[in-house]
Amino acid sequence: MKKRIIGLSILTALALVVAGCGGGDDTSVYVVFDIGGRGDQSFNDAAAAGLDRATEDLGVTSSELEPTAGGENRDDLLNLAAEDGAQLVFGVGFLFADSIAGAAAAYPETNFGLIDGFVPDLTADSNLVALGFAEHEGSFLVGAAAALKSTSGRVGFIGGVEIDLIKKFEAGFITGARHINPAIEIDIKYISQPPDFAGFTDPAKGKEIGAAMYQAGADVVYHAAGSSGGGLFQAAKEHSESTGSHVWAIGVDSDQYLTAGEEFQPYILTSMLKRVDVAVFQTISAFVDDAFAGGYRTFSLADDGVGYAASGGHVDDIAGQLDDLKAQIVSGAIPVPETP
Repeated sequence: MKKRIIGLSILTALALVVAGCGGGDDTSVYVVFDIGGRGDQSFNDAAAAGLDRATEDLGVTSSELEPTAGGENRDDLLNLAAEDGAQLVFGVGFLFADSIAGAAAAYPETNFGLIDGFVPDLTADSNLVALGFAEHEGSFLVGAAAALKSTSGRVGFIGGVEIDLIKKFEAGFITGARHINPAIEIDIKYISQPPDFAGFTDPAKGKEIGAAMYQAGADVVYHAAGSSGGGLFQAAKEHSESTGSHVWAIGVDSDQYLTAGEEFQPYILTSMLKRVDVAVFQTISAFVDDAFAGGYRTFSLADDGVGYAASGGHVDDIAGQLDDLKAQIVSGAIPVPETP
């Protein structure tokens, strides 16, 4: 059973919840998406997939909230979820860190999960768990894939916003590419600078930057830019068609070969999988089993919390090399830095 409320004022949202499809199963789970919500073909959709699986497999009652375009009502939505009787509430994205810490303190009987953010001093008996990912490890693998597939010796990285979290993606990508080809050229560009977070929701800018990188000679470009990555896929398609050459794009978070649309599939080499779906589902499952624990949990290559996608078969010829690199990272033989 699902309810969905998008970009509404707190009073309007509350009215809809009261009038919604309440009742049903014993466990009530709310997911408060980040800006863009379900349908962003990236980070939010990965969280949605975990919620959908829990709704189907575990029989929980699921509800969805999405902030306004500026994200000003994150606090209100978290509070609304708790006041509506949610037993477990997720905030999707690091921008929820302060808001969810406040909500967890205000509603000690409700459990919370923060995806991709950090709250200091959490313990196992906290009612808040911070769910993190080893993005640098997964990005190493797609960086290696980029270098293995590049014929020009030049690749690119597009970050949504220049913050420490996205620099983990950059660091892993650079390290993986240079592990394969120490002389490879790497173009790096961020769409926006904090406190401007529009870089995660600007496909037009993603397309502009991607097109410039391809024009400059890069033949594989990786994005960690949320829905802005849709613009990169457009740039790869248009550049390939207009020049008669073939360039690649690399997706992020979800398997974007499956979500971006058939017209872009010939140009999506792989995606760095950030298994937000696994984090959401496993946290809900633990709660249902009365095994919820607060504190911190990191999903890495060792537990397939991050990885690379093979849809489309574009990396089949190098999969053996990538899997060998994965094993070396897991064993510690290859260290991957978290900063560029």
